[in-house]
Amino acid sequence: MADGVIFVAEGSDYLDLAVQSARSLRALNPDVPIDLFTDQTMDAGLFDSVRPIPAGPTAKLASLPATRFDRTLYLDCDTLCLAPLDDLFEILTRFELAIAHDVRRTSELIREGAVECPPYAFPQMNAGVMLYRRSTVMRAFLRDWQKAYVAAGKLRDQPTLRDLLWSSDLRFYVLPPEFNLRRVTMLDAWEPLDARPTILHSHRLLQHLRGAPDRLTTTEEILPAERVARAEEWRLSGVADPVGGGDAIAAFHDAEAALQLSCKAAE
Repeated sequence: MADGVIFVAEGSDYLDLAVQSARSLRALNPDVPIDLFTDQTMDAGLFDSVRPIPAGPTAKLASLPATRFDRTLYLDCDTLCLAPLDDLFEILTRFELAIAHDVRRTSELIREGAVECPPYAFPQMNAGVMLYRRSTVMRAFLRDWQKAYVAAGKLRDQPTLRDLLWSSDLRFYVLPPEFNLRRVTMLDAWEPLDARPTILHSHRLLQHLRGAPDRLTTTEEILPAERVARAEEWRLSGVADPVGGGDAIAAFHDAEAALQLSCKAAE
């Protein structure tokens, strides 16, 4: 089968989120098959196929190679589809993999590798939205990722992904941010013809699983929450929010320097 989407859901809470995301996807892309890998009992219904999670180092890394599609879009459970996917899969006529940059790129978390030391301009990619081909080259890359993840002994899979993308010859494409919209506040900055928001990927969709009192399910609910969080991030940095005026470029450099000093003080 040519094109399709897969979700991987461990536990009932993440299954609930996968169902929410799949419904948003189905509403805008009724003809795109959707498969689910899960450890829960569930009838197909919304999904075209429900399969058990294969054995492997993590549920996601084990499930990615098990896709039945020739061209697969993997989505984390904390996603929502905002627009038709249209010709997104056509990227894979030229590339083995398409993936977007992660956010918070000046943070040590996102600059971290496992073995390699890529430059700042080659940050981690966010592995929550991944478009990939079922090819010999890509299957080998996924096997190498599993091995590197186990060898690294890290909880997050993105440092090893960064290493492999840096050191391999895999032909991959960096998706524009509207296909992995991590900061809904980007909508405040974009002009009407800048972008077509297509896939929202926000931890605020699962904040109720992390102790927050409210469950957020729409961009209308998430955007004001992110505006508040943005203001709080600037407050904690000790640098004035550039939205209030002043030298915006200097504010970002000053905030990064302040963060680095606080990290060193904590060591």
